Amino acid sequence: MTSQSFLIVDDQPIFLEQALRYLQSCGKLGLFIGDILRQHIIEQEQLKLGDPQIENALVEQAIIDFRIQSQLTDPKRFQEWLNSKGIDYPTFHNQFAFNFKLDKLKGLVTSSSLQNYYNERKIFLDRVVLSRIIVDNPDVAEELREQIETGDSFEQMAREHSLTEERLANGMMGAISIGTLPEPLLSEVIKAEAGTILGPLQVEGRWGLFRVEQFLPSSLEDFQVRQALQNELFERWLGERLQKLNVKLQVS
Repeated sequence: MTSQSFLIVDDQPIFLEQALRYLQSCGKLGLFIGDILRQHIIEQEQLKLGDPQIENALVEQAIIDFRIQSQLTDPKRFQEWLNSKGIDYPTFHNQFAFNFKLDKLKGLVTSSSLQNYYNERKIFLDRVVLSRIIVDNPDVAEELREQIETGDSFEQMAREHSLTEERLANGMMGAISIGTLPEPLLSEVIKAEAGTILGPLQVEGRWGLFRVEQFLPSSLEDFQVRQALQNELFERWLGERLQKLNVKLQVS
């Protein structure tokens, strides 16, 4: 392969083979090649499906929003920012257009499996708001439950007896992914209704009373949830494609 000047540093050329050797020496050649292969797969898939046309007005509006959020509305400051990144405006514009095309590709690639994947992940996407009282002794936990059932305040019992920091907030833990709850709390929560007091339950070597405050179910219609799942599925799809590639490095 003919040597190619890859960079010019102080009027001295760095050839492509040399640049790759530098990357190999610092352990980054694999990442560099991985990024190239990812981009290759994406562009080949776009060509196969038909390169989507993105309205220029949509791209320009996204750039305007970015400049406002990044406080780059001043043309001179924006140009200085572009210079600091080593890119010109057409390149910057193309990067935004590519992101729109990539989003469309993600939608196409994941559309058939997104609902099933959401169903699999739902227990981790749904959240529950809990309050808790944690003590070291099961008898103490049982006694506290009896006091609450006869009229004492859960919040007061949490402030006076709980061993965790939530006692400062009346026992309130906040919103937690249901799927991350430890057993046996998980089994009890998924059967409970808001307002139910669970326990005493042994969790992580201590004993606790838990009050279910509110369920916060997820939805595939939620943009952030949908986008996160699409990204996960797309990365899985890319990984499978990468494993099937037959790659040969042609540089000595």
